[in-house]
Amino acid sequence: MTCENCSVLREFVFLAYPSCSELRFLSFFGISLIYVFIVAGNVLIVVSVWIESCLHVPMYYFLGSLSWIELCYTAAVVPHILANTLQTERTITLLGCATQMIFFIGLGSADCLLLAAMALDRYIAICHPLQYPLITTFTFCVRLVVASVVIGLFLSLQLVAFIFSLPFCQARGIEHFFCDVPPVMRLVCTSSHLHEQSVLVAATLAIAVPFLLIAASYTCILAAVLNMHSSAGRYRAFCTCSSHLTVVVLQYGCCAFMYLRPVSNYHPKQDQFISLVYTLGTPLLNPLIYTLRNTDMKGALGRVLTRKCPSLSS
Repeated sequence: MTCENCSVLREFVFLAYPSCSELRFLSFFGISLIYVFIVAGNVLIVVSVWIESCLHVPMYYFLGSLSWIELCYTAAVVPHILANTLQTERTITLLGCATQMIFFIGLGSADCLLLAAMALDRYIAICHPLQYPLITTFTFCVRLVVASVVIGLFLSLQLVAFIFSLPFCQARGIEHFFCDVPPVMRLVCTSSHLHEQSVLVAATLAIAVPFLLIAASYTCILAAVLNMHSSAGRYRAFCTCSSHLTVVVLQYGCCAFMYLRPVSNYHPKQDQFISLVYTLGTPLLNPLIYTLRNTDMKGALGRVLTRKCPSLSS
């Protein structure tokens, strides 16, 4: 496409939503139900980590922070998806689209970075257990969480500023449910190899680099576990890391498929399904993955759910 087809756009239109009213209401009900479970599960984890003293350790502090980020991450797009599902005109202004993309990409990047911080925590706990209390102080954990959010939002801001500085074509329809990088980049008139490389660099910094850190951490963890003489110790180490590894595979698998490839390889229908997996599926499964194999977390959740409100018990 050339800039002869460019125009000054004021809004985009989402084209991925069903036109049939029955499908719209069915989609609204299904997404609403999933979103309720996402909010309930992650809020329970945040509250449990906050009020249960037995969970006041770095591993659970990172888990609570991850749940909090995923609450904000889904809130950036899911309420807008629900509103659009019931509307006939599904438009969004350029400013609204850019804002949504900043928070969605930024918090998603923070999610990936925080998973790398959690891998670092597991590496120190297993490979350097004697130094673990000295290294992973509360201040150290806070700095890692804050750094994950700040770096994620900074990378997202740079990427979105670059995308929206490019000229868009007259075709203003986004083949997606929300403002994401690949479908919006397809509307840019001056598509070039340089633009695609810029997007790939940002995706590499947010996805590939943290994944390499996780891979390096777990390589060292695996070597340490194999050298353990106690089978019980190896089992505990495996149980501690298996939940995190499952989440890493889900998160990084979907993100790598969406962002670590040229924009020209974008396939609307296929990528719409993948986007729903990492937007709704991963935040829904994470609380289940982290609690099903963790007796401390299951016990804390049980105590939180059965705790009586002081005003009612008096």
